[in-house]
Amino acid sequence: MGKLTLNEAIKNAAQPLLLPIVKILASWGVHPNTVTITCLVGFIISSVFIAFGNLLLGGIALLLFSPLDAIDGLLARYSKKVTSFGAFLDSTLDRYGEIFLFLAFTYYFLLQKSFYGVILSFLAITGSFMVSYTRARAEGIGSECKIGFLTRFERVLLLIIALVFNICIPLLIFIAIFTHFTALQRIIYVYKFYRR
Repeated sequence: MGKLTLNEAIKNAAQPLLLPIVKILASWGVHPNTVTITCLVGFIISSVFIAFGNLLLGGIALLLFSPLDAIDGLLARYSKKVTSFGAFLDSTLDRYGEIFLFLAFTYYFLLQKSFYGVILSFLAITGSFMVSYTRARAEGIGSECKIGFLTRFERVLLLIIALVFNICIPLLIFIAIFTHFTALQRIIYVYKFYRR
């Protein structure tokens, strides 16, 4: 078994805390895909707050809704409703969630007349997409590729910190640099995998 990513380690550690919530949702007949869609709605709500300058509220909304990204998969396994479409929907809506967040940052910085902030938002979203794309393409050719420094969990965590403590520019710089670094890590990993 390979080394767990930070995302996987946190999910495993949080599972005992999330399980009671999962059991309640299962008893209510809530479908995992409903949780996935609710998570996206939460990201959109956070994005609206960010776009209009309510950064703290945006951070709080993101903090409240982001755990749903772990709950949907756990609920699917607990209620025996794991499906290929559910996994596809989860991954796809995760990408849309990030689109809304970084679009909100772009709009916010446009209102602030911060060209620097707009460029950072662009670099951060392209880097985030390349992290996801490199994993998807690697898996498409038969190589599991979860490695890397800045996966989605770390990105969302950094955005929550950035919003709550109003340190968006420094952490966007960090995300903009290290998402592309993570994509490079994955390119090198796949290259080495097929050189064996």
